[in-house]
Amino acid sequence: METIIIVAVIILMIVARVVWIHLLNAQHDERIAAFPYSEALRGSGRRSCPNRQPAEPTEPPVATHHEHRAGGRR
Repeated sequence: METIIIVAVIILMIVARVVWIHLLNAQHDERIAAFPYSEALRGSGRRSCPNRQPAEPTEPPVATHHEHRAGGRR
């Protein structure tokens, strides 16, 4: 009798894990469908380009103190 109970508990645990993994996969698929072309999430292990520069500068370059003085002495 004990053997039947142990086997039944093991089978129930396996079924519970299968259902849990199925739910996690469905949640992951929904997340992918919602953001198909988004940037990788931070901490996901993927490297992004940290030094990526915009195509056009948003502000004109600011002259440093040294460059500004050199231009005024001509």
